[in-house]
Amino acid sequence: MQREFTSNDVIALTGITARQLQWWDERGIVTPARQGHRRIYNWDDLLTVAVICQLRRRGFSLQRMRKVIRFLQQEFGTSLAATVGASSEYHLLTDGTHLYLRTSARQVVDLLKNSRQAMFDICLSDEVRRVRAEVESRKKAAASEGVQFLRRRPKSVNRA
Repeated sequence: MQREFTSNDVIALTGITARQLQWWDERGIVTPARQGHRRIYNWDDLLTVAVICQLRRRGFSLQRMRKVIRFLQQEFGTSLAATVGASSEYHLLTDGTHLYLRTSARQVVDLLKNSRQAMFDICLSDEVRRVRAEVESRKKAAASEGVQFLRRRPKSVNRA
């Protein structure tokens, strides 16, 4: 697989304009390597551009994207590309307004608030299954106690 991409490659693969790509480089959002005056992007750079382009199309500002990139680097020591990579244990989630980082099956961090306090992912179906199992377990326990109670109960004597 190709490991180096020119500006033209990145433009063709992501739909970004040449001016946007240049501006992002000048602002340090995605900074490629240089070969003379040519910008050379690596795989992570290309993925980062692609993800930012997708999020921009969904209404996220570039300022918010900078915040996300900075937060990921500072808090998790990872790049945006590494975060969304298929083998990553981290995943980006969005509802179109907020952007979250899922760090595990049970933890989600609001990236745009740079919150150190995580939100927790509660699987409702797991909770329903747990409660059902507990109810069934108690029913069985009550039924078996009731049967035992009836067995221990002395027979009533009819005095009529």
